Amino acid sequence: MKHTFVICAYKKSEYLEECICSILKQTIKSNVLISTSTDIPFIREMAKKYDIPLYVAEHKSDIAKDWNFAYKKANTKYVTIAHQDDIYDADYAKTAISMLEKNKKPLIFFSDYYEIKNGMKVAVTKNLKIKRILLYPLRAKVLQSRKIVKRTALAFGNPICCPAVTYVKENLPEELFKQGYKSNIDWEAWELLSRKNGSFVYHPKSLMGHRVHEQSTTTEIIGSNLRTLEDVEILKKFWPEKIAKAIGKVYKKSEESNNA
Repeated sequence: MKHTFVICAYKKSEYLEECICSILKQTIKSNVLISTSTDIPFIREMAKKYDIPLYVAEHKSDIAKDWNFAYKKANTKYVTIAHQDDIYDADYAKTAISMLEKNKKPLIFFSDYYEIKNGMKVAVTKNLKIKRILLYPLRAKVLQSRKIVKRTALAFGNPICCPAVTYVKENLPEELFKQGYKSNIDWEAWELLSRKNGSFVYHPKSLMGHRVHEQSTTTEIIGSNLRTLEDVEILKKFWPEKIAKAIGKVYKKSEESNNA
């Protein structure tokens, strides 16, 4: 088998079972694992109910450590780190593998996505519109390996939805995520990967749903000033500090649509 979904489970999420079911309903078969750093009966019960191997980390809960742990537990060529609150359309894995197999040196695959707010599918928001504009050049296969194109897509904000990403392990470092950031661990990873030779394989159709709710880590962080500070730190990897701060102010406004 070429592909693995690793579901990152944390504490007791009311949406975990829906995430699992969406993955098990894929049109092609993938390996499915659950990883967690919060070993509680609920997660064990879900793993047992659906006969999914469960891996429990010994480290204290930390987003970067949790994601790296999940990533390492998959031994297939392609790996998707699924977040417990999100869902995948039935053709996600099939599309990811098909597009990756047609690329000479892919680094990651990612699709567009829709938001799930109050149980409703939301395909268009101000935030999503901005992200689609930033990613537009990556629709062209010939541009997906160009460093300047990859970096430009990331230079005004983070347009790539982390759970929509499939990683090509043979072309990537063993440790993908660095400790330090609370909100922008994924954006920092994309910035580092944008410097490498290889393609960001982008599919502009929405193939997964990212849930936005009051208890989500993203919503919690946006509610504080931490997200804004981290945004500027990442933007400084692309721009002088004054320009980074100016872009950060504009970017903050787009994040407001993340409130459930």
